[in-house]
Amino acid sequence: MGREAEYFSKDFDWEKLKQEVESNPSLSYHFQPFDSNSPSIPSPSQDSQAWNQFHIRHSTGRFFKVGRDNITIYACDCSNEALERANKMIEVSNVGPVAHRFHLFHCDFSTNGFPKWLACDSCQGNFLQKQHDQFSDAEENKDKSLNNSSSFGGKCCTGGVDFVTLIFTLSAVPLHRMPSAIRECFSVLKPGGLLLFRDYGLYDMTMLRFEPDKRVGFREYMHSDGTRSYFFCADTVRDLFTSSGFNELELEYCCVKSTNRRIGKSMHRVLVHGKFQKPF
Repeated sequence: MGREAEYFSKDFDWEKLKQEVESNPSLSYHFQPFDSNSPSIPSPSQDSQAWNQFHIRHSTGRFFKVGRDNITIYACDCSNEALERANKMIEVSNVGPVAHRFHLFHCDFSTNGFPKWLACDSCQGNFLQKQHDQFSDAEENKDKSLNNSSSFGGKCCTGGVDFVTLIFTLSAVPLHRMPSAIRECFSVLKPGGLLLFRDYGLYDMTMLRFEPDKRVGFREYMHSDGTRSYFFCADTVRDLFTSSGFNELELEYCCVKSTNRRIGKSMHRVLVHGKFQKPF
């Protein structure tokens, strides 16, 4: 495997990092119970406004680069202008014969849900019925699923999706809205569909940089621009997704050591990787 294809995810042991961090008195405030009498949590509209301003500042989409892995991370631009640019890219590309398969949109699925043209109420009910039929009579359901495709003809909606990716997305959603956001993902997935998850992990260096006054919840922090970040442990991720009906396929910490060559400082990045499946 060439160096450009290598992926580093086990540069250090997460349990060892956990011990080091929790034994450091100067970092103890990160693990103290959160005071519920602290200033009120911003409303969904305030959250949206903060992210709108973020996207305006990063209108090119480029956010930061991970040097060793030669990966450039792009901030998702959720503006109408971004959708127009994307549509033009599709028009001038060589995907003309399948252009009708691209459906570009943006929404805050944690508050408003996904649009019904992704999976209408009738099709979502069909998903649930298929799962019920399979549990009650697996062989009979197999025959039905092969022969009954009337709900997926593209007339009422797209018939659901095969994959949902939550890549550094869920951490920006307030903790109390995460369960409803995950249920929305579950509702638009076809039976057997996959949800691919990656986000900030507990003890990541960015978490440890937050000052005490930036805490807005347990393991939840507010940036100076009003956007937020939550830092996940594997157990929290497992509970969030399995309680919404998903089956766990993969779940692990990705521990990456990066070095700031300019100042010669080594940094420990912790991410949580997961793969979850909607039951057939």
